[in-house]
Amino acid sequence: MSAALASMTGFARAEAAQGDVRLRIEIKSVNGRGLDIRMRLAPGLDAFDVPLRQLLSQSLSRGSLTVSVTLDRQIAGGTLVVNEAALATVLATVDRLAGRVAADLPRLDGLLALPGVLRFEEANELDEDAIGPVLLDAARQALAALQASRREEGARIAATLLSQLDQIASLVEAAATHPARSRDYIAARLNSQIEALRQEPDIAPERLAQEALLLATKADIQEEIDRLRAHIAGARKLIGEGGAVGRRFDFLAQEFNREANTLCSKSNAVELTTIGLDLKAVIDQLREQVQNIE
Repeated sequence: MSAALASMTGFARAEAAQGDVRLRIEIKSVNGRGLDIRMRLAPGLDAFDVPLRQLLSQSLSRGSLTVSVTLDRQIAGGTLVVNEAALATVLATVDRLAGRVAADLPRLDGLLALPGVLRFEEANELDEDAIGPVLLDAARQALAALQASRREEGARIAATLLSQLDQIASLVEAAATHPARSRDYIAARLNSQIEALRQEPDIAPERLAQEALLLATKADIQEEIDRLRAHIAGARKLIGEGGAVGRRFDFLAQEFNREANTLCSKSNAVELTTIGLDLKAVIDQLREQVQNIE
């Protein structure tokens, strides 16, 4: 069974509890060239940075991820501690400015409210051995939910891509069957251009032959049509294959654009040029969608 196409965007959350500690992990994923993981761990959980990264990198190949882990204790416990060094610094600053600024002295509650002067120390440190399995299990739940979210968005992208490929295929066939590609049309246009060249004074016969060959070659877009058909088949195969195909699909989309540009440059009729421009417009839309694929 082939894997589903996945987007790089998604969001998931999971919660777990261990004793009086409740954990919440959130993972947000957006587009990225590779796999970029940013961790925001609650104090005391730094030891789990590497295990969490390993867990995510084993299942995801692309996307810019922000992982937030918060921690709440259900039972209050601990003491308030005054940071004596910080308080001394604040008081010294107040004394130094007292003679220079006409203002009331700060109240005690104002001093204690300053960042760093007063801190809360938990009664008990976190038990890493006990909380580790709980945290990693919650991370696996969040990862599974994120993957489901990315696959759901990937299914919508796949439907859009298939519709765009149908449009591209229709335009390619319109170009392939256009009357301007008929032998009689090309011959008549070639004869007209050769006659125009004959009007140039002193044009050598070998030069005329070279110009005729160049004109005939330029009018032939069969190679571009064959390549576009092959690219369409390749793109549909990638969608059916699913999984982490974003980089390959992006390269294929660039090849689509290259062939459409060549078709426009070789066009020997206004109608063919119009088809080529419509083709480029749909390919640009396709490329935008491809940027979202893992």
